[in-house]
Amino acid sequence: MKVAITGAATGIGAAAARVLKARGATVIGFDIARPADHVDQWIEVDLGDRAAIDAAVAQAETGINALINCAGLPPRDGQAARLLQVNVFGLRFFTDAMLGRMAAGGAIVNIASRAGGEWRQNLDQVRALLNAADAETFVAATNVDPTRAYRLSKEAVIVWTMARCEALLARGLRMNTVSPAAVDTGILPDFLSAFGDSASKNIERVGRAGQAGEIAELIAFLASPASHWIKGQDIVIDGGMSTLLACDALGLGDLA
Repeated sequence: MKVAITGAATGIGAAAARVLKARGATVIGFDIARPADHVDQWIEVDLGDRAAIDAAVAQAETGINALINCAGLPPRDGQAARLLQVNVFGLRFFTDAMLGRMAAGGAIVNIASRAGGEWRQNLDQVRALLNAADAETFVAATNVDPTRAYRLSKEAVIVWTMARCEALLARGLRMNTVSPAAVDTGILPDFLSAFGDSASKNIERVGRAGQAGEIAELIAFLASPASHWIKGQDIVIDGGMSTLLACDALGLGDLA
């Protein structure tokens, strides 16, 4: 099995690379930074730069069985446009450029987030982003702050994955999203700062933040032939946070 992973140097991407390599996969890691020893090949790429993406894709092998898009930026002050350029525009451009290098029956796994779960309520803005010329133009027109830009980026990844489902089926490919909640990686402080007390309370309520290795196990399953009938889905992995909040909203406590 041959797997390409963006963001393979750190966090969930690195964990996914380790899990898949341990299971015998050949792992091609795409990142700005050089990964450690958990990839078989490193290809440098800045997903905010289309020319860099073209150059990176030109170095990639063919016959790739799974493409895992883990690279992404967290919400940080002054980074709204850069965040959207990497998390949305770069992800889409890189994925489309890689399609010709994928083997029939291949799987694509995009890392979204539980923070993108309100895409239905925000579909007009998601459409506007996906139809925008670039991130700078969109941010100038909408003045979104970094926290909203992050949520919107993950809403857009979920919606785009759904929208691409049928076209990819015609090519013998499938694509799904994984939506983690808070995960204990180096960028967890960024999320706690951006989302405030609600994030900390959700973590406390379920007992802890998620671990990158736990997310990686789900990614590995979705990348494998064992999940071949799962197509166009958003799979939330959050330790029960979404369920607890839904129970609160629906008043299900008396049924416990």
